[in-house]
Amino acid sequence: MARTLRRQARPLLICDCDEVLLHMVTHFQQWLGEAEGVHFDFETGRFAEALTYVDDGRPVHEDDVWALLDRFFRAEMHRQTLVPGAAEALEVLGEHGDIVILTNIGQEAHGFRVEQLRGFGLDHEVVTNRGGKGRPVVQLLHRHHPTAAVFVDDLSGHHRSVKKHAPGVRRLHMVAEPRLAPAVPPSRHAHARIDDWGAATQWILEQWGKA
Repeated sequence: MARTLRRQARPLLICDCDEVLLHMVTHFQQWLGEAEGVHFDFETGRFAEALTYVDDGRPVHEDDVWALLDRFFRAEMHRQTLVPGAAEALEVLGEHGDIVILTNIGQEAHGFRVEQLRGFGLDHEVVTNRGGKGRPVVQLLHRHHPTAAVFVDDLSGHHRSVKKHAPGVRRLHMVAEPRLAPAVPPSRHAHARIDDWGAATQWILEQWGKA
C-alpha cells in the first residue's frame, strides 16, 4: 500500500500587509485630498476623528470612511509603495519557514492584492479577512502545523484577537510608517514592538529557533 508523504513542518510567519509590507496611509491621504476633498490627519493616531471634509471641517462618518477605503483598494492600490527592507526580510525568512500574508481587505480584492505583492517580488500565499485575525490565524495553524509561529501586524486590536484565540503564537507589533509610528503606543498584547525590518528579521528568527 502506498504511503502518504507529509511535508516536513517548518516555522510560519503570518504577516499583515498595509503599514507592515506596503505603505498605505500616506497614499490614502494623498488620494483623499486629490479626489474626495477630505483631509486625513493620520499622524495624530486618532483615526476616529482623523478624516474631515476640507470645505467645512465636518468629520467623515465611520460608514463613509469604510466606503472610501473600499474605493481606494479597488482602484488606487497602484499608489502603494514597498516598506524599506520588507522584500529582503521575507526573502531571508522564506529560506527558513513558510510565509502567509493575512490582509484585512474584502475577498473581492484578493486577486488585486496578490498581483500587487507579486509586482514587488512578494510571491506568497495571501489570505483575506474581515474583523479580528485570531480565528484565521488558528485556521492557518491547523493547516500548516508549524514548528513555531510569529504574527506581525500594525494594529493592537489584531494582537489582542490573536492572543485570545492562539496564545502560543509569538506576536510582533510593527508600524512601518515613520510619520505614524510615534503616535502609536506599543501594543500590550504583543511580545515586542519593532518598526524596522532589519531588527524584526532577527527577532523572528529567534522566535523560530533559527538564529
